Amino acid sequence: MSAPAMGTTKTSHNDVAPKKKRGPGALATAYLVIYNVVMTAGWLVIAVGLVRAYLARGSYHGLYYSIEKPLKFFQTGALLEILHCAVGIVPSSVVLTGFQVLSRVFLTWAVTHSVREVQNEDSVLLFVSAWTITEIIRYSFYTFSLLNHLPYLIKWARYTFFLVLYPMGVTGELLTVYAALPYVQKTGLYSVTLPNKYNFSFDYHTFLILTMVSYIPLFPQLYFHMIRQRKKVLCHVEEYKTE
Repeated sequence: MSAPAMGTTKTSHNDVAPKKKRGPGALATAYLVIYNVVMTAGWLVIAVGLVRAYLARGSYHGLYYSIEKPLKFFQTGALLEILHCAVGIVPSSVVLTGFQVLSRVFLTWAVTHSVREVQNEDSVLLFVSAWTITEIIRYSFYTFSLLNHLPYLIKWARYTFFLVLYPMGVTGELLTVYAALPYVQKTGLYSVTLPNKYNFSFDYHTFLILTMVSYIPLFPQLYFHMIRQRKKVLCHVEEYKTE
């Protein structure tokens, strides 16, 4: 789990500075368009589910249960992005994309799903809300980019909303992991103690603490990277408009 991936921005697909590269073939492009449309729709379903549940209950407590299944499904569906990089239809780093995607999947399944006591925490709603808005924008951005018809509003949102959503998502993630610590320590969840036939030990509680500590160097690096990308992309658009 890492700040970039667990946060609300990903540097995969189109976040790299524009270069003249051959795009994917027609079949790959069609597949990627379908994939991104489906993922956009999926996160829209999650957004609508959150709003409907809030209006029905009149409270934001426990909203996680109203979107638990689609959240798990579509967040896990992001694993295909690693495959896209591996086979070369998306010009992004397999390692970086894998690191980012797997960290979110880890938070979804190995923390929020596995430690049921944290599912009512406000921090879960915080990162879920941040992820939802981010992914709707991100997959819309990829879809329109593949169709060579990217509205400026979506491009602007892609490189602006992260200023708030990234810290918001990271805060929710950290608070959720922190809330899970006492339950993990008490139950020994996913921990392996000695002696055992493999002569191997693993303390999941310590692993989660180290994960939280990893945010300290990683979060600022990727946040300021995205700020630099924002200046390059949006300034380039403004210069083009004034020519």
